[in-house]
Amino acid sequence: MTSSDMQDTPAGRRAARADGPRSSQPKRRTFTAAYKLAMIEKYDAATEPGAKGALLRGEGLYDSHISYWRKARDSGALKSPSAAAGAVPAVAHKGRPGAEAENERLRKRLAKAEVKLGQTRAALDIMGKAFAYAGDVVKFRWRPVCRAI
Repeated sequence: MTSSDMQDTPAGRRAARADGPRSSQPKRRTFTAAYKLAMIEKYDAATEPGAKGALLRGEGLYDSHISYWRKARDSGALKSPSAAAGAVPAVAHKGRPGAEAENERLRKRLAKAEVKLGQTRAALDIMGKAFAYAGDVVKFRWRPVCRAI
């Protein structure tokens, strides 16, 4: 980039263009809830050896997609077609779905932090006592090095 190019935009930054370096990159795929549920059902129905892999390859999916979608379905994030039609869900979630799992994760993290805090406080207490003891020892055992002749 030449110095004349740097002066074209504030602070020497290039202006964003519609045909920029990321314009040719493919967009991320998105899947509807109905598609996810249908794929879970097809995947679970595949019983012959190699059928599950063939299904995933044909759809361009990974087995991690299926496992994430199952977790979403079990937590209630994916609505079945019957639930979308107005059926009452089996479990009514208050707040965000999956909030209980996040709360449990945060509780565990808090418990670990409290244990570590207790260990740190105990170590500081021991170090403080050792420092005080060392000061007392030096105070009582100190003798002048120079002796009068």
